[in-house]
Amino acid sequence: MDMIKVSANSRTSAVAGAIAGVVREHHRAEVQAIGAGAVNQAMKALVLATGYLRNDGIYVSCVPEFADVTIEDKVRTAIRLVIEPSAESNFSSIRVPHMMVRSNTTTV
Repeated sequence: MDMIKVSANSRTSAVAGAIAGVVREHHRAEVQAIGAGAVNQAMKALVLATGYLRNDGIYVSCVPEFADVTIEDKVRTAIRLVIEPSAESNFSSIRVPHMMVRSNTTTV
């Protein structure tokens, strides 16, 4: 599953589409942001993605957590949003892969 990395310059709609796509495919998404601007874009994208997914009958919850990330030999604190569907979500119309493979991170 891809880690969706958000910057202050990320387009909200692009991040929202990435979140929705990953949740549809893997039933879970992780978004990471460092800095106030990036966290702002990530939160706006989360709200937008929630609407996209709701149209498909998928209702999600989000658990924020802190994560230490090393960038250029410096430890920075990131906000990581773990997004998962709730029990009442409808995945019957969504194709789920038989094997989920962990891949590289995606920067939006």
